[in-house]
Amino acid sequence: MDAQEVRFVATPAQGEVRALLIRPVGACALLVMAHGAGAGMEHAFMDQTAEGLATHGVATLRYQFPYAGAGSRWPDPPAVLEATVRSAVAAGAVAAPDLPLFAGGKSMGGRMTSRAAAADAGLSALGIVLVGFPLHGAGRPPGRERAAHLTKVTMPMLFLQGTRDPLADLELMRGVCRDLPQAALHVVQDADHGFHVPKRYGRTDAMVMEELTGVIARWIEELVDR
Repeated sequence: MDAQEVRFVATPAQGEVRALLIRPVGACALLVMAHGAGAGMEHAFMDQTAEGLATHGVATLRYQFPYAGAGSRWPDPPAVLEATVRSAVAAGAVAAPDLPLFAGGKSMGGRMTSRAAAADAGLSALGIVLVGFPLHGAGRPPGRERAAHLTKVTMPMLFLQGTRDPLADLELMRGVCRDLPQAALHVVQDADHGFHVPKRYGRTDAMVMEELTGVIARWIEELVDR
């Protein structure tokens, strides 16, 4: 499905960044999506997520953080990332004012979205989608410090985690979600942080993507229908 380019001001200091809007006919909602730390909005995972959600009737606006738009490998400071999330959500409301709005992202993008939602300014969204939440650093002792802010998020949250994700000990992640009254957790068996499943388990990346996008779409539809 063809994507429409959208531009918005991330912050006054960083200036404009690009975004891509995909809106299928009869869309039920818009998901504003942020990319992970190591790849921009046009990474295959982001592209396939947007295309997959479109087949389920969910529009998407995926956007660049300023550092990715500038071609840098080093993420912007958290304050800039969070400000960009707020600007992207505002741009989504302008791009599709008739659609219920959700926000989220992959790995760091989801974490920064949740941080923006937890801050005093908050976010004007019905829910947050966190795909591969990076609960702790790879190779570091597992901990829950990165999840401390989640108790301040007032809207529903959907976490999607792989059982082989080195950035999120699954038992710790289950504990985080149990402590959050509005959180739902979907576990993808045998998937790593990029949601790849070894071939020996008999599943393809396309099958995993269908699982992910189907779960996200159903969760969004249930909230919209409340």
